[in-house]
Amino acid sequence: MKTARAAWRRLEPVHGMIYFVPEARRRYADLGLRGRAGYFASRSAAFGRASAELVISTFYNFNPDFVRQAVDGAWDAASPHQVLDARYAAVGEALRRAGIHELPNLNEVLALTRRAAEAACEHPQGRPLFAAHAALPWPDDPVLQLWHAQTLLREFRGDGHVACLLSEGVGGLEALVLHAATGEVPVGLLKSSRAWPEEEWADTEERLRERGLLDGDSLSSDGVLLRQHIEDRTDLLTLPAYGVLGDADCERLAELASPFGRAVVEAGLLKLG
Repeated sequence: MKTARAAWRRLEPVHGMIYFVPEARRRYADLGLRGRAGYFASRSAAFGRASAELVISTFYNFNPDFVRQAVDGAWDAASPHQVLDARYAAVGEALRRAGIHELPNLNEVLALTRRAAEAACEHPQGRPLFAAHAALPWPDDPVLQLWHAQTLLREFRGDGHVACLLSEGVGGLEALVLHAATGEVPVGLLKSSRAWPEEEWADTEERLRERGLLDGDSLSSDGVLLRQHIEDRTDLLTLPAYGVLGDADCERLAELASPFGRAVVEAGLLKLG
């Protein structure tokens, strides 16, 4: 499981940059999608004309009122097909800006990542966001193929993570508060990006303290154990994808993926703004 997680994490910036780059904001704005409407529409477009309720259920940890406001009218401005085309165009522009297309070992990284993604496609049950993306055609461009493969693996893992949270009775806002308590991500970023009212955030903190999962603003020992359990279970649920590679090829992918993730970071593709 550790080698699979390393392979996913080191390549994840190649997928994750699409939520930050100006190329995406510009492409969505050209379609009439501004602010967070572009994010919600582009990630849910694989469903078709996704309702706000579908986005709320599958994205899991956003304030529902925020989602409804952002999604309202999105499909009147642009069709899902137009949004998907804009997303892929932005991906190609941004990743080329980072020089991904010029990196050695692109073909091998793509081959390994695609093998894992195609193995995941044999297990869509219970993974709605993944399944919607898995039904999309593979792009012809190798750079876009790599992004699509990593997107499938990200959504495959994400759907499994939501299943683990649900099984442990951890709701969307509770998951955010527990994440904030680790100190890994600034609490202000989590609050602003997910748009939960301060009062609801504070009430959730208090409930988690009553459950013994928070000690002040930090995780309690039970909270640490719960989060680790959820992460371990999430890793286990990715094995239908990465198991086809085996430990040796997962280690190889993790090794080769590092320059790709680093190129994205060094090009500033993950910066807010």
